[in-house]
Amino acid sequence: MRYQGKITNWKDDKGFGFITPNGGGQQVFVHIKSFTNRQRRPVGVETVTYELRVDEKGRAQAERVAFLGERMPSNAPSVRNNISLAFAALFLAFLVGAAFTSKLPFAVPVFYLGASVVAFFAYALDKLAAKNDQWRTQESTLHLFSLIGGWPGALAAQRLLRHKSKKASFQFGFWVTVMFNCGALGWLLTSSGAKGIRSIIGAGP
Repeated sequence: MRYQGKITNWKDDKGFGFITPNGGGQQVFVHIKSFTNRQRRPVGVETVTYELRVDEKGRAQAERVAFLGERMPSNAPSVRNNISLAFAALFLAFLVGAAFTSKLPFAVPVFYLGASVVAFFAYALDKLAAKNDQWRTQESTLHLFSLIGGWPGALAAQRLLRHKSKKASFQFGFWVTVMFNCGALGWLLTSSGAKGIRSIIGAGP
């Protein structure tokens, strides 16, 4: 949903300001990076349209901000979201296929699915805590869920809930856990890895 308001208290040297919604209400924080048109900088009196999101501290923040009358670009975030969700779904489907072809024990896709569900709800609870200014889940804990196999659910939560999807340092740590997890999975697909996991879960020699 898009809203309309006027830019106020713009600090060009710092690249941020606030939007006063039409009809009144609480001011909304806006950063220069949130504008769809990077070639034009606001001066502090323009009317703009914008979408709302809540940051990690529960504060209202504008995104996909456009000057009134400008044509909105294609919804690139939605495309990225669809690609991310498809990637997570295809990965889980690959695990199921590997189990059906006896390349992996069925316990492996079941574990990944369970870990993904746990990770998704962990993100959801953390976002709810951020909105209500309550105790937050540590980022290291969220990364741990991804590392042990819950990264498909974590990726889905980032895109569907719009949580932890724009913080660069968190995203870097997240994709590192994905690479480590996929590396471990690759080892499980080798003959020595398959023997090791089957011996652990008691699936035979």
